[in-house]
Amino acid sequence: MYILFYLFWIILNGRITVEIAVTGLFVSGLLYAFMCRFMGWSVKRDIYSLKYASFMIAYLFVLIKEIIKANLATISIIFNERVIKEPVLVSFDVDIKSPILRVLLANSITLTPGTITVSLEDNHYVVHALDESFAEGIEDSVFVKMIKKMESNIDSLQTPPDKGGKR
Repeated sequence: MYILFYLFWIILNGRITVEIAVTGLFVSGLLYAFMCRFMGWSVKRDIYSLKYASFMIAYLFVLIKEIIKANLATISIIFNERVIKEPVLVSFDVDIKSPILRVLLANSITLTPGTITVSLEDNHYVVHALDESFAEGIEDSVFVKMIKKMESNIDSLQTPPDKGGKR
């Protein structure tokens, strides 16, 4: 987090001089100390976050790829007058324990064109799809597989190893 604060400082200043660099080190240190003291952050939590950042980066790339694919499919359905659009509501359950990952799945479904998550209650999803073909296999989509893999590799995204630090 300290490095992110420092990089943000440099970006906001728009240039780098010795004075800006030294002041940025000091200000970033103060912010990091504040977070550690009053917001439950710690060095352990930084290491924990970095350890699992690769999962989120990989997920982001898959999400972008799926958004592009869904855009192309949606455009072809919209502009092809011969295709009869059959909107459909699909209900399915996915066994994901973490509330954060459940919401991540719902948001990923909504971000891909042609689908909208209408409802999420516990592990039950209701999704509206622009066409029946968009809803096929949604309960076993690449998003679901990646999120289940993330969940099996990460104990919990909500609670780092130090249980939130001092408060």
